[in-house]
Amino acid sequence: MQHERQCDRGANATPITVTLPSDQVTEFRKLTDNVSGYVAEAVARQIRHQLLGEDFRRHEEEHGPFSDEEFAEARAKIFDSGGSSKDADAA
Repeated sequence: MQHERQCDRGANATPITVTLPSDQVTEFRKLTDNVSGYVAEAVARQIRHQLLGEDFRRHEEEHGPFSDEEFAEARAKIFDSGGSSKDADAA
């Protein structure tokens, strides 16, 4: 396998081996030549998504379910500051 460019994590990066289906790798390589950086960003996005979900669950356990208004306000604060609703739907 060809050596990939190092991701933007610099000295804090830990090399790992990941196995993916061949058809995914083919499509993946059409999207980027920086496989490590692309995977690192995808993993970071998934971690943020899971942590946010845990925060929502914990808040609801302590304070009850979010109202539609509270949920809309939280969504606006989260996604309007760093992306669009289109980005939110893709995450």
